[in-house]
Formats: sequence, C-alpha cells, structure tokens
Amino acid sequence: MSIGKVIRKYRKEKNMTQEEMARLLGVTAPAVNKWENENSLPDIMLLAPIARLLGISLDTLLAFREELTKEEVNGIINELDEKLKTAPYEECFQWVKGKVAQYPNCEELMLSTAVVLQAQFVIQELCDTEAYEDYIVSLYERALQSGDETIRTRAADSLFSFYMPKKQYEKAESYLAYFSMQNPDKKLRQARLHAETGRTKEACKEYEELLFSSYGRVSMALQGMCALAVQEGDMKRAQRLVEKQRELAACFEMGKYHETSCGLELAMLEKDAAAVAAMRQEILDAVSTILDFRDSFLYEHMEFSEQRPEFFDKLREKLSKSFQEEAD
Repeated sequence: MSIGKVIRKYRKEKNMTQEEMARLLGVTAPAVNKWENENSLPDIMLLAPIARLLGISLDTLLAFREELTKEEVNGIINELDEKLKTAPYEECFQWVKGKVAQYPNCEELMLSTAVVLQAQFVIQELCDTEAYEDYIVSLYERALQSGDETIRTRAADSLFSFYMPKKQYEKAESYLAYFSMQNPDKKLRQARLHAETGRTKEACKEYEELLFSSYGRVSMALQGMCALAVQEGDMKRAQRLVEKQRELAACFEMGKYHETSCGLELAMLEKDAAAVAAMRQEILDAVSTILDFRDSFLYEHMEFSEQRPEFFDKLREKLSKSFQEEAD
C-alpha cells in the first residue's frame, strides 16, 4: 500500500476531511489531495506530524511491513499471472522481483513467486532459463529457512522437482530431509529417486509400503463416514459405505477376514440377529486369512514378521469369547 493510500485510509477512519487535515498540518487541501492520489509525496519533515495526526507509526505510514496478508499475496500473484499472458517474461520477472524486494521477509510471496516463474518455463517453452534460475532457486532456499513447516516442505518439494529433471540426484535427495517422517510424500519422492537411479528393489518396496499404509488410512476414513451416516440415521448410505470397505479390502488384497469383518458393527446396529450371527461365524471362519496380504504380489518386496500357528487359535478364541459376551 502506498503512502497516499495509507493517508487516505487512516484519515477516513478518523472521519477527517482533507481540509481539516491540511489545516492541522499547515498545508493546503490540494496538497493532501495530491498525496492521496499519488501525484506527489509529503515533505520528509511532515512525515512524523502526519503519523502523529493519524495515530499510526512511521512504519505504518511508510507501508513498511515484513509480511503481507494472504489476500495481498494472492493479489500480487494473480496480477503476475495476468501480466505473463501478454507481457514478455523478462518484464514480468523484473516487476515481481521488485515486489519481492519490497517485502523481503514475506515467505509466502517469495515461494509463490518462484513457483509461478518456474512454471512459465514450461508454459512458454522458454529455452534460455539460466538467467532466471539462480534467482528462483534463491527464493526457494530462503523459504527453506522459514519457521513454518508447511512453507519449508513446499520449498523443499519445489527444489526436489527442480533438480530431478537435471539428473542432479544427490542435490535433489538432500531436500527430502526437510520432509517430516510422517509425510507420505517423502517416501513417494524417495521411491521416484530410487527408480530413476536404478535402485529398483528399494523403489518397489517404498511404493508397496505407501500402498499398504494407504489402505489403513482410507479404510479408517470410510469407517468414520459410516459412523456419521449411522448417527444421522441414513442406514442406506451406511450400508453403501460398508460395501466400499469390502471392495477396498478386496482391491488391496488384504484377505477375506478384512472383507468380512467391516460389516459387523452395522449389522449389530440394525439389530438383525440372524445377520449378526451369520457374520460372526464368517469372521471366525476367516481368522486364518487375517494375514493373507503377506502373500499378495502387491507387497512382495515388503518384509512381514512371521506368526506362529497358535496366533490364529488365540485370536479365534478371543473373538469367540467377545461375540458370546455381546450376545449375552
């Protein structure tokens, strides 16, 4: 925001006319009008009196801020997008570079700017990009120092994607350290890196681990959705969600036990005694398949701990006892 816009904003907030402001500052009303319309700037000796009169700091008057609001950042990026549709890349580059220089500590602005500028390499099919790459990388590197984990991860992801096509694999891999261990995107990028560098078995194992863990997350999401449907009394929707859980278990080759057990809770809520009894028996009969996913080709590179035969007997006994207690 320019000084003129700041003056207009805070003058109006104080319900002060241009004439009143001019009189209190010892200047003419046209002078105040020129400031607000950005046709001229106040004399440097007037800055402190203007700030005091408006009840703001000099930093606010001079629009000196380290951060921009999300809306302001979006406004700059949207304007950059529009400029790139008609103006030469160099002109747009210099324009947004000036914006970043104006707000050197606004991490969201520097990161979004770098992403847009880099994307234009492909969109505009630019050949000579080296002149711009150093600046774009410097923005990503600065964003890596952010105290915001989300910004750090986005910057690291962008740098990983920047160096991978260049086959600078060690450089690309170094940025994976910025991903948290819980972030599945880290393993996804590790798998891509290993695949492109000939470490096929490692890549296969990582993709399989991602697939296996995805089943758990999606299954839990469907269970949660089913519980909400029951809570709202929409039993038809709940039944469809149970069917989706069965389909999911079959698709991920988890075994008959996982396909069968997901519908028990809903059957109990529907108070269908015959269906509950039949389903409980199906579950008990399918206990031996609870670890069948270990034999699926989908997870052939993963390592699973072996279970003794008595594991299944104990589980069957425990389930049978639980079912009996519920029936009583």
